Amino acid sequence: MDNIRIETARLTLRPWGEQDIEQLTLGLNDIGTAKWLAFVPHPYTTAHAQSWVDRCREISNASTRPVAYEFAVELKPERTAIGGVSLNKVDREAGTAGGGIWIASAYQGRGYGCEAFEAKIRFAFQELGLTKLVNGYFDGNENSWAMQRKLGYRRVAEVQSRCMADGRQTIEHVTTLLRSDWEAREDQSPNRA
Repeated sequence: MDNIRIETARLTLRPWGEQDIEQLTLGLNDIGTAKWLAFVPHPYTTAHAQSWVDRCREISNASTRPVAYEFAVELKPERTAIGGVSLNKVDREAGTAGGGIWIASAYQGRGYGCEAFEAKIRFAFQELGLTKLVNGYFDGNENSWAMQRKLGYRRVAEVQSRCMADGRQTIEHVTTLLRSDWEAREDQSPNRA
């Protein structure tokens, strides 16, 4: 996986590296970002970031058919990691995967999250041949729901969840995207030739 790079107009999705530890720490040590993520502690330290980078390396080196892809979201002009996007719990037999995204608060509201998430979707369906993606968002995170809805996701369930950053119990809205729905949306896109 170390060689997988996904290019978009403004972003590169690439493996996490040592050079990202400072930006990773800054981005996830913001409670405004961390409160929407299930498994991010607060405060988020350099040691947490180092452990994450090490874990991502282990995942990418574990097998020829990874069960997770963890990408740094790099802004092309600055060559700086501004967030992360994951495709995890990959089950090739079932054709499914999960995953999430975060964008550092200084870079939110510019469409980077949607651009990165859409690239992850394309990778999952076109490159890995998956047929269904399962995601979600915490109650109150309307920006995440708006992005997922724009990309064709549907809400399918609600489950009790807990946010590690602030310890609150909350509702996670479970969402899904079928490859057939994504393909139909792609076929109708005005950007298609």
